[in-house]
Amino acid sequence: MNLKKRFVLAFTTLIFFIYPSINVFAEMTLEIAGGGAQQIPIALVPFELASKDGLEKDGLTDIIGADLTRTGLFRTLETRGVAIQPHDLLEVKYSDWTAINAQALAIGKVQILPDNQLQITFRLFDVLKQNELLAMEFKVASSQRRMAAHRIADLIYQRLTGDRPAFASRIAYVSKTNKSYTLNVADSDGYNPQQIVSSKEPIISPVFSADGSRLAYVSFEMKKPVIFVQSLLSGKRYVLANFKGNNSAPAWSPDGTKLAIVLTYSDNSQIYIINSDGTGLRQLTSSNSIDTEPVWSPDGTLIYFTSNRGGGPQIYSTSVGGGEVRRLTFERNYNVSPKISYDGKLLTFITQDSAGFKVCAENLADGQINILSKTNEDESPSFSPNGRMILYATSINGRGVLKTVSIDGTSTQTLIDVSGDIRDPNWGPMLK
Repeated sequence: MNLKKRFVLAFTTLIFFIYPSINVFAEMTLEIAGGGAQQIPIALVPFELASKDGLEKDGLTDIIGADLTRTGLFRTLETRGVAIQPHDLLEVKYSDWTAINAQALAIGKVQILPDNQLQITFRLFDVLKQNELLAMEFKVASSQRRMAAHRIADLIYQRLTGDRPAFASRIAYVSKTNKSYTLNVADSDGYNPQQIVSSKEPIISPVFSADGSRLAYVSFEMKKPVIFVQSLLSGKRYVLANFKGNNSAPAWSPDGTKLAIVLTYSDNSQIYIINSDGTGLRQLTSSNSIDTEPVWSPDGTLIYFTSNRGGGPQIYSTSVGGGEVRRLTFERNYNVSPKISYDGKLLTFITQDSAGFKVCAENLADGQINILSKTNEDESPSFSPNGRMILYATSINGRGVLKTVSIDGTSTQTLIDVSGDIRDPNWGPMLK
């Protein structure tokens, strides 16, 4: 389906995605491309295993390295040529790592404990200053080893950059297998997918609450678009909005007490605010145009949204209390699907240029816009919890995929399900 036509349908939420057959992340190919000039060269020595039970297949350091690489800020070095592979402080010889131009070194051990527990010891070193930056030991269930690797990657990232972490988080997305639509939640790298809900009717627009405990989404199971909220802890769900006409495009407030939604009481889609329990409905926008795709500012004072009130679809903002509407995008005639970084400084959205539909980012302080993606059928951008990466959906060789791109556009990662198509991604908050 042509993306512009798909967006027009999205305005009225009469969207029925047509997906080919898919096995959700049955196999996944990890593709890394690009890299910035100021990358930190880091050596990740494979963790020592106290016993052999197949953990090597997951490769903790491979997971850590992939996490760091896709930010565009790190370059992982080949370590197999170094004679001594240290796993403890006394085994570290800094000159070995200076010789391969490493600026940072990470080492560790994994011990298998009873009751399927792992004891992981991890150390991080500054090779140039020849000192230890971090030393940690913790226990996790064997089933949580991938999440443990993400948390170690977060520790490395935070210590070496001073920035917020992002890897111990989850993503949501929609897939279709044969004639069944499925809403799934997975780790930030796409592994460990869990089915949240399945339906013979389309499911669209999943979005995490700010604490990551709930998902709001739109289902057509009642033969029209209706908004549901589902707990990821209990699995229970309820209908948030089933008003006259279409109910679509849910967006959580930062404190989780309200949602912005889109309703069509009349011919045009307009934005409303509703309490998270379904009470207190209040109309926010009132125009003769189509207003849709709302998203909250991090401080909860503004709503960013898409509207065709200026002719073609553009990005606007207004106060949560209503009032003056401000237009934010002026370059090109087609800009849709806004999302805001956690610090409120960057706006990402989909723009149409001569080649197609691409992910871009706008610095809200000076209005500078950079096109980040090199694909041409992009949709549904979503910031990582630290704002350093953007998750989005696109199509490659006729197949739907999820990609991430760093906010400087230098590093991309493609998560490809080799047998099918995935859509509507949303990147959730950090797990507690």
